[in-house]
Amino acid sequence: MQKYLAITANTSWYLYNFRKNTIYALQKEGYKVLAIAPTDEYSQKLEELGCEFIPVAIDAGGTHPVNDIKTFLSFWNIYRKNKPAAVLNFTPKNNIYSTLAAWLCGSACINNIAGLGILFINESVASKIARLLYRFTQPRAKKLFFQNEDDRVLFLENKMAPAHLTDRLPGSGADLQRFTLTPAPDDGKIRFLLIARMLYDKGIQHYVDAARQLRSQYPHVEFQLLGFLDVDNPSAVKKAEMDQWVQEGVVNYLGTSDAVQDVIAGVDCMVLPSYYREGVPKSLLEAGAMGKPIVTTDNVGCRETVDDGVNGFLCQPRDTVDLAEKMEKIILMSHQERLAMGKKSREKIEREFDEQIVIQKYLDAVREVV
Repeated sequence: MQKYLAITANTSWYLYNFRKNTIYALQKEGYKVLAIAPTDEYSQKLEELGCEFIPVAIDAGGTHPVNDIKTFLSFWNIYRKNKPAAVLNFTPKNNIYSTLAAWLCGSACINNIAGLGILFINESVASKIARLLYRFTQPRAKKLFFQNEDDRVLFLENKMAPAHLTDRLPGSGADLQRFTLTPAPDDGKIRFLLIARMLYDKGIQHYVDAARQLRSQYPHVEFQLLGFLDVDNPSAVKKAEMDQWVQEGVVNYLGTSDAVQDVIAGVDCMVLPSYYREGVPKSLLEAGAMGKPIVTTDNVGCRETVDDGVNGFLCQPRDTVDLAEKMEKIILMSHQERLAMGKKSREKIEREFDEQIVIQKYLDAVREVV
């Protein structure tokens, strides 16, 4: 009899874009995969992968307890009916409420602590509640994967997880077959790209301010943004603000894309000045795999992607001046120097962040708990 495995996140988009190859690998092992997430335009695509899609309501950016109780009860009903052998959780609320529901229903959980986001940037009532919830739920999982050592240490120091359950992953990994070494065109222009949800915590304002400063000196340089706008998050950039930046001529906003490799292919450098508690940003891994230099912050999760001065530069978080200086170093390089630095990115991703490492860790963990 075919066993069910559940895989959950706070958007169908996340499961499709970040965990597609993991789903394929689980199916190849003989499991029927239940994809559990809020309904969006990617839910149908999950079904096309061969998953059974089950919708669940998650107020990802909200803190209203009634909504969270409804989310927990939805997970509990799903697991009570389907009895999955194991549940793979991604994203914060899934790690909390899906874990508790699965534990009550006798299903083993494997959780991915993919960055701790906005809650752990500042001390607040919400962050204290989140720590209590993590402390209560995470010991009930069978395996906790962390994407960086800072987050693992934070969990251990705050007694939110016992050490024997924890393990490290190289982020979400990069698909080295899809994201291949692709030199930028040598056409006299230099293009920077930032891919992320458009959140101020991701350093969007610092990027725009640095772009404004650099454009006045280097008119042949372009600054691009790609990612979801006006998302459900207190730190979200509003459409009116983005429109103003575009009209001013500071940045080009490219919207969203299912073919990010085509966008990355045409740029000279990837930038992410985040001060958010990242896991390891997927955009930096994918850009590195395509041979792009990286400018990012010396911040949790981001610093793992850059050997400073080798395949890119680290700047200080929340420091527009330092960010602009590091981006200017890229501008002042020759085209060949940028390509050589980007080749070091590709080598680093191949060595440390191949997605197959991540998938194998998941397959081993599933075998262990099932």
